Amino acid sequence: MKITDVDVWVVNLPLVNPFTSSFETKTGETRTVVRIRTDDGVEGWGETMWGRPVAAIVRSMATDLIGTSPFALERFHRRQHMVPFFYGYLGYAALAAIDVACWDAMGKATQQSVTDLLGGPVRDEVPITALITRADAPGARGADLPAALAEHARQVVTEGGFQAVKLKGTKDAAGDVAVLRALREALPEVDLRVDPNAAWSVPDSVRAGIALEELDLEYLEDPCVGIEGMSQVKAKVRIPLCTNMCVVRFEEFAPAMRLNAVDVIHGDVYKWGGIAATKALAAHCETFGLGMNLHSGGELGIATAAHLAVVASTPVLSRAIDSMYYLHADDIIEPLHLESGRLRVPTGAGLGVSVDEDKLRHYAAVNEREGDLTG
Repeated sequence: MKITDVDVWVVNLPLVNPFTSSFETKTGETRTVVRIRTDDGVEGWGETMWGRPVAAIVRSMATDLIGTSPFALERFHRRQHMVPFFYGYLGYAALAAIDVACWDAMGKATQQSVTDLLGGPVRDEVPITALITRADAPGARGADLPAALAEHARQVVTEGGFQAVKLKGTKDAAGDVAVLRALREALPEVDLRVDPNAAWSVPDSVRAGIALEELDLEYLEDPCVGIEGMSQVKAKVRIPLCTNMCVVRFEEFAPAMRLNAVDVIHGDVYKWGGIAATKALAAHCETFGLGMNLHSGGELGIATAAHLAVVASTPVLSRAIDSMYYLHADDIIEPLHLESGRLRVPTGAGLGVSVDEDKLRHYAAVNEREGDLTG
């Protein structure tokens, strides 16, 4: 079984509503989609973060895939191990696109789901987190904002059945504290989190963290920049600290442990360079007694299916994961169904999803006209 072809598309898909973080507001997602084909007719699909720059890296690695087996992933990753060194996040994302496509092909060739290839399911459904941003209350300002966002969050939780809510924070730490108080009052039973994307200073993080202790947050994610800053906050705040920004490579794991900087690490197949790397991160977290969750970079259906396979087969991933999937207005697969705040893990061969190639071509044409979406 040898790979004969590697095809790459870049697609733009709209979001249902604008999504605002501390550094951008976006109305859609740009994603890179990869298909590999083998000499015995098996196809494997992958999807990853970002657009044309990542697609160019994937294409540059394609010649290294031709003539090799999709089962030979360790050799592929070893040959390409310098790609993240030179390209950073883009390199990890490009590796992950190919990695996921190979896992999909392996599953289809053996008539096994990726979940089964990874050790079998420990859960059949995966809870996801309701994501709340200030863009969700466009008419509210100042003192009116907390109540408006709390009412919006209440509606989202009631309609979607979510059991966890995450506020995307801003540079305004005091304002975020006020919003979180309103959210907790409106939703006393949900798991509540906040993620300012390192927009707060260390002093503001300590001040806000102490003020938030009474709200029983599940965790405080990346309030400030860096392992050193997080360590200073953790020494003074009793809320568990989570990161998706200061521990994003294995080289950063040991320094974070030595400085006692974090309690929970967000993994991501596409930021960590593939499925096996994400499973290895889970083993690290369990060994050191840390919690783990999954970050969301705007996954469409192919990428979401890969995340679901990882969560389904990994006991430590027991929290509601971050997922922007429910915020997309369309998909390039038959959509995954959200019910009671949960996504059911696909059970078919490979990733268990089928690509709608008409939609793939349509949204690739949108990218050709508009270019990559940047916010």
